[in-house]
Amino acid sequence: MTDQPTTPAPIPPDDLARRLTVARPDSDQSLPHLGLVGDTYTILVGGGDTDGRYTLIDMHVPPGGGPPPHRHDFEEMFTVLDGEVEATFRGQTLILRAGETINVPANAPHAFRNIGDQPSRLLCLCAPAGQDEFFTLVGQPVATRTTPPSPLDPAGQAAFVAKAQSLAPRYSTQLLPPPGTGR
Repeated sequence: MTDQPTTPAPIPPDDLARRLTVARPDSDQSLPHLGLVGDTYTILVGGGDTDGRYTLIDMHVPPGGGPPPHRHDFEEMFTVLDGEVEATFRGQTLILRAGETINVPANAPHAFRNIGDQPSRLLCLCAPAGQDEFFTLVGQPVATRTTPPSPLDPAGQAAFVAKAQSLAPRYSTQLLPPPGTGR
């Protein structure tokens, strides 16, 4: 048996039904700005814009902010634009500064936290898309990219956690207990 050269598949024609997406998060009020866990996430490019291939999210994270430990069945990449965050990946911690990027493999436990005294700004790319839908369902709409969400009282916080936990499996996400809780 000899190795036969394979001919690559031709590039499909341009899909004229798809449009160019332009995101201007500081001026376009039609973009969804969502408050989650004290952070503000702006959906720059949603799955509907990319035929489900990926979503791009602008994250405004106040000092001390960031999501709790979690994992999900899709790739997630973070680029720090401003500030400094502490990322935890499979129990190991590293510091990321402006201009640095990490890629979190699918299913790996991770979290991040703003360790600076100023807000951090990150770009988050998730492939395939879906995280944009999850954030839209559990997030609280806010006015702008930097508007913080309203603080939740204990009942509101419990309702948020219950909603996030009930929707997470539909979006291939698992919320994990904080380290050292033994749960």
